[in-house]
Amino acid sequence: MAQNKMPFHRTGLFGELSAEFAGTMILILFGCGVVAQVVTGAILADGALGDHDSIAWAWGLGVTLGIYVAARLSGAHINPAVTLSLAAFKGFPWKKVVPYTLAQTAGAFVAALLVRWNYTEVLAASDPGHTLKTQFVFSTLPGNGALPVSEWGAFRDQIIGTAILVLLVFAVTDLLNTAPGANLGPFIIGLIVVAIGMAWGTDAGYAINPARDFGPRLASFITGYDSAWRDQYGNLYFWVPIVGPFIGGPLGAALYKLFVGRFLPVSEQQEVGRLPTPEG
Repeated sequence: MAQNKMPFHRTGLFGELSAEFAGTMILILFGCGVVAQVVTGAILADGALGDHDSIAWAWGLGVTLGIYVAARLSGAHINPAVTLSLAAFKGFPWKKVVPYTLAQTAGAFVAALLVRWNYTEVLAASDPGHTLKTQFVFSTLPGNGALPVSEWGAFRDQIIGTAILVLLVFAVTDLLNTAPGANLGPFIIGLIVVAIGMAWGTDAGYAINPARDFGPRLASFITGYDSAWRDQYGNLYFWVPIVGPFIGGPLGAALYKLFVGRFLPVSEQQEVGRLPTPEG
């Protein structure tokens, strides 16, 4: 999502997909990595290796760094819900939505495999049966697997949380609004994710990104987590952090357009799918 004078057709779709893969991989390396550290530390080291705040900050920094990695080539959506919202409201080519989504999910999947491999020993020591006790290192659960939240409560949460994310991303990346200067857009978007994690992380672990949840969920399933597709109640849950964000993303984009975007004065054209970096 970074402004770039090079049009999409000169980079080529393969380059864009490669960037989306790499950017999402960076996001998950930091995101799932920090959860693995905190969860195993809580079990084996009496919580000495982090807490909820360190999780929120690492996810936000993962978003920031992932955007900086991918922005030049693809715009660094690193989230299928963002890609869908850009197609629905900002003119991003519909034909690229599925390829971007697949690249993002593949990047998340590979990153989760690396986290799973690197934390093999401590995950085995913390949870020899590879159960829900450490499953949420990789994928989300209602109430983070502990609090009394139903799958429908989590579904509601994912719609609202993703709507907040996309509304704010649209605000930050709109050149007609007060866009951040000096290439600070990725940093501000990272702070948005930190804030969502701190304020909206209880009910469903703030996946707010279908690739972020499904890729690591699949990686955990093929590496020994047989319960990966279900929640603590035994219900099929994997669809919640996929469908919820796909509804919430366009909803947030629509709300931004309804309340803000349509009232802004029109001046310069902005290349679709890009995050502006105005002079600052």
